Amino acid sequence: MKKKIRKYNINNLDDLHAMVSTLKAEHELKGDLLLKDTKGYLNQFTISGLIKRYATPSAFLKIDDKLNLSSSIMSMVLPFLMNTTLFRGSGFLTKTLVGLASNKVGKTLDAEHISAIFNSIKSWFSSKKSKDEKTPQYVDYGIPPDSETY
Repeated sequence: MKKKIRKYNINNLDDLHAMVSTLKAEHELKGDLLLKDTKGYLNQFTISGLIKRYATPSAFLKIDDKLNLSSSIMSMVLPFLMNTTLFRGSGFLTKTLVGLASNKVGKTLDAEHISAIFNSIKSWFSSKKSKDEKTPQYVDYGIPPDSETY
């Protein structure tokens, strides 16, 4: 790469001092810009930057379509949850049957089914709030239409 040679028209000491201060200001400005660009570039590769970029719901759905992570996790977690909560005092045979059945159910669940179940459960709780809030039957808008101000 060939260096660009600058030619300056400096005739006296005042021109020289002005050019030196201009070059110093330009140097500081380029240094600040370089530092800002470097921080922005390195910020892309931090953990928070990678999470913001790749940890989106659509990215999880794409990964789940390829690897079936949600179904494999559910096939392990669901039998454990069922046996520790609902069938705590049950015998060995009942826990085994529940574990096998919930394992099969967990394998059929994927991310879309899990999100649909979550949304339906969420709607049960949010629908109670919408029933409590009733709109008023009559709303007063100020001046009645029969008024003499028209």
